[in-house]
Amino acid sequence: MTTTKSEFGLSQISQIAIIVHDLDKAIAFYRDTLGMRFLFQVPKMAFFNCGGIRLMLGIPEEPKFDHPASIIYYKVADIQGAYETLSARGVTFLGKPHLVAKLPDHDLWMAFLEDVDKNVLALMSEVRNG
Repeated sequence: MTTTKSEFGLSQISQIAIIVHDLDKAIAFYRDTLGMRFLFQVPKMAFFNCGGIRLMLGIPEEPKFDHPASIIYYKVADIQGAYETLSARGVTFLGKPHLVAKLPDHDLWMAFLEDVDKNVLALMSEVRNG
């Protein structure tokens, strides 16, 4: 089946890359501290499964790739519980979980944290109303 240019659109994320500088330290943080499922490692890269989306940790190959990552928002059911668990594991949070928006069917909560390379990550929770 062919697709015309006007019909084409990106709709699925397959992999997200995060720049790190100490791969072994980053693997330990994402696997042991955050509890993500480690898949495999190759020279200068490691891969995790994050709900069907592959997360790649990589040493920058060129200076143009050496910059902080975009913020990745990890969905959690219990943001306060996740905050307490990760805080107990030594995770540095930039603040406590807080309400971002009251929507018609749920409240949106967030908490921001840093990985070992100071990349900002976020926890996100949609708490149903009533």
